[in-house]
Amino acid sequence: MRYLFPIGLFLALFLDGALSGHWANYLFTQTTFMESRLVLLWLVMAVCYSDARHIFVWATVAGLLFDSYYTGILGLFTVMLPLVVYLTREIMKYFTPSFIVVLLIYLIDITVLTILFYWANVLIGFTSVSIADFIGQNLGPTLIYNLACYVILFMPLHWLFTKFA
Repeated sequence: MRYLFPIGLFLALFLDGALSGHWANYLFTQTTFMESRLVLLWLVMAVCYSDARHIFVWATVAGLLFDSYYTGILGLFTVMLPLVVYLTREIMKYFTPSFIVVLLIYLIDITVLTILFYWANVLIGFTSVSIADFIGQNLGPTLIYNLACYVILFMPLHWLFTKFA
């Protein structure tokens, strides 16, 4: 897990951008905007099914790379990814990991991350979309897309984390 975790994290970071770029016509339309959160899935699975070392450091590095490459605003994901990892760790103290529990935590984390990102963009004046439009056009489709990714990737990631943890 020492080498596998950072490799998988950066692969997920790359796939977030590659999938978004490749399927841009389907993910980003005039009425919907779906964001891939595979980095978050990797971090949630690591918190729930492994004892990955220095996960906050890796989440910060991934957030910094995400910010510098995808958003151009340094600091948002650099702070928010470790915050979501902390939130996930705190929630997992009360639950035993299972398909449904991890799914619900993943959906909560996506919601928190996406709303914080929206709120930060409203504060700095990068968006003026109403909260109702944001929920209907961005948050809802993002949750649905990432739910499908979770269902497809859960078994391989679960096997990977339990085998090498």
